[in-house]
Amino acid sequence: MPVDIASALGIGSGINTAQLVSDLVAASRDPKQTLITSRVDDNNAKISALASAKSALSTFTNALSETLSSASYSGQPVSNDTSVASVSLIEGGVPSGLPAQLEVLKLAQAQVVNSLALGDATTATVGKGNFTLTTAAGSFNIAIDDSNNTLNGLAAAINAKNSGTTPSGVTASVVTDNQGARLVLKGAMGAANAFTLAVDDSAEADLKRFAFDGTNANADMTRVQGAQDAQIKIDGVEMFFSDNVVKTAIPYVRIDLNQAAPGKPVTLASDEPTSSVSDLVQEFVTAYNTLRSALNGSTAAGDADTGTSAGALAGDSGVRAMKSFLSDITSTVLSANGPYKTLLDIGIKTNRDGTLAIDRTKLKQVLADNPQAVTQMLNPSVKSDANPGLAGAMQKISDKIVGTNGALVASENKYTAMKKSLVQAQTKLDDQMSSYEERLTNTYSKMQAQLTALKATQTYISQQVSVWTNSNN
Repeated sequence: MPVDIASALGIGSGINTAQLVSDLVAASRDPKQTLITSRVDDNNAKISALASAKSALSTFTNALSETLSSASYSGQPVSNDTSVASVSLIEGGVPSGLPAQLEVLKLAQAQVVNSLALGDATTATVGKGNFTLTTAAGSFNIAIDDSNNTLNGLAAAINAKNSGTTPSGVTASVVTDNQGARLVLKGAMGAANAFTLAVDDSAEADLKRFAFDGTNANADMTRVQGAQDAQIKIDGVEMFFSDNVVKTAIPYVRIDLNQAAPGKPVTLASDEPTSSVSDLVQEFVTAYNTLRSALNGSTAAGDADTGTSAGALAGDSGVRAMKSFLSDITSTVLSANGPYKTLLDIGIKTNRDGTLAIDRTKLKQVLADNPQAVTQMLNPSVKSDANPGLAGAMQKISDKIVGTNGALVASENKYTAMKKSLVQAQTKLDDQMSSYEERLTNTYSKMQAQLTALKATQTYISQQVSVWTNSNN
């Protein structure tokens, strides 16, 4: 039987070479792409889990520090007469030395001087020339000429010296009443901030009316208030301050002096904390256990029998170190002094899974025996390396974990490098498959051309065979 060459070669059979190329490329790409995609997904999960662990640790540490620095666990300073003095907490420590008796003998005040009255602030001249303003900050030369020869101009020239890197400390204003306009000068608070005005001998006579030597010798310039320091007594100890806001008389207590009241003592004390140490311990353990449980989940090993998948950070050495550092919290020395030095001493212990548990009987006993010692261990009035307190100890542990050379740095670097490597692998695969597709397309295009030529030859042969057959008949 004659052979159908066209059928044998597939010519005219509807073969889609474009689809054939696509299928061959996909067959080559898919296994490699599946592997890269799987590794990308796994690495992204690790990066995300690591970021979550760092964020949770930072949130926990910062919240603990903020809680212990607030008045909730240390009490809020109070005054029994806020009309004389009010008090508030200065962040960063626990007030000491309360209760105390405060007596406000004098308030700090600034020197105030005013001039004679002139007719108008914008038109009446003050006289031309130079004068020197002398304050605790130094001496400042001021010039009055045709451009500023008014009360307003004089005030503006003085105020111009109360700016920059070395301000004079004196402000000038112009007040107007039914007597006319006057220059008013006010210095900074405190006895050391008195000031003088010395007019040059060459100045016009009118300008010399504004000279002030610190007394009322010049009738044209009058000191209406002298500069003085605040004078107080705390528990009988006399103290002087240049301001009516006192921050150094009692540790971590701000005292606002509102009026002088000699002979009238004001009691400064600390009210009761709104939260107890027992509350603090419970909140700490609850928050810590939330953090630790999340870490346990992210590092859990998979179980084929139960079909449980491994955690995203299972086997990660950095997170293992993180868990180890956190486990040290119960044995870390929080205070070098006193009967209680660690969390273990007050009844906080570690469970087998790394979470914490409270021995409530022991905690209740130590709080009954010496609550002040427990408070000072957890939240020392004065923190140091030897007495870091709970917040300080957690900060040190956090630094070991997420600091410059922390336990998680190597893990972060590893996953970042892996991410970069996988991007490069994906780019390389894309380039390889693009080149492979191009080669296949070229190959099949040439084959198609050859088959087309072969088909023409086959058609010619078929025609000749037909002619020969007919001739023989």
